[in-house]
Amino acid sequence: MDKKIWLITGTSKGFGRVWAEAALKRGDKVVATARNINSLNDLVAIYGNAILPIELDVNNRQNCFDAVEKAKAHFGKIDILINNAGFGHFGYVEEISESEAREQIETNVFGSLWMIQAVLPLMRNQNSGHIMQVSSIGGVMAFPSLGIYHASKWAVEGLCDSLSQEVSQFGIHVSLIEPTGYATDWGTSSAKHSNPIEAYNGIREMMKANAGKTPMGNPNATGEAILKLSDSANPPLRMFLGTMPFMMIEPTYDKRLATWKEWQAVSENAQ
Repeated sequence: MDKKIWLITGTSKGFGRVWAEAALKRGDKVVATARNINSLNDLVAIYGNAILPIELDVNNRQNCFDAVEKAKAHFGKIDILINNAGFGHFGYVEEISESEAREQIETNVFGSLWMIQAVLPLMRNQNSGHIMQVSSIGGVMAFPSLGIYHASKWAVEGLCDSLSQEVSQFGIHVSLIEPTGYATDWGTSSAKHSNPIEAYNGIREMMKANAGKTPMGNPNATGEAILKLSDSANPPLRMFLGTMPFMMIEPTYDKRLATWKEWQAVSENAQ
């Protein structure tokens, strides 16, 4: 199998780090981006010229295009883009400030969009490529206290669904990666929080009481799944990571279908 060239955003830790190492270990080459490329020094020491660290803030559109140009100049092509950079914001909808909302959407949605736009001309010219967008189980269902995060992930779900229909003619695949909860720092040190409003203390305490009851996945166990996704000749548009998502999403979708059917006569009368 030909060795692949990956461009992965947010590789300093978490999923991005795990997936970069998985690709490097099997002999592929990786363009690894991070806000602080010193966090990648140990990978450079191990893998040498197989890894190209690039400092990148995905909120800066021009930086995204420059990163793709550097990757192309260094490795000649990009086979896989993984849009992994992003963060979670906790806050009940009434609590979210304007600056917090804009920052969440700026990074999770626009940062992903800029990277997709930057890589598409190269992949079109190659007549091949695979764009993997990190979404979440929170991109297909929702929970209290994560409204603006869900808004960002539902946005990239719609964006990439449309994208997949637009670029299949160029031999480009698109996959949305939808993890369950994993033992990364997504919900701890990397998360941001709105100032609480007292009226929501009841549901807040209920959520805290339920926290920890769902088993967390091991991020190191996800590398094989991502490699299999990258090697598939017909990759899925959506792929769950972990044991929980399907168990959670099946009853959610059953309930949606039941509600739509219940209201079908009303809907049809509105034609």
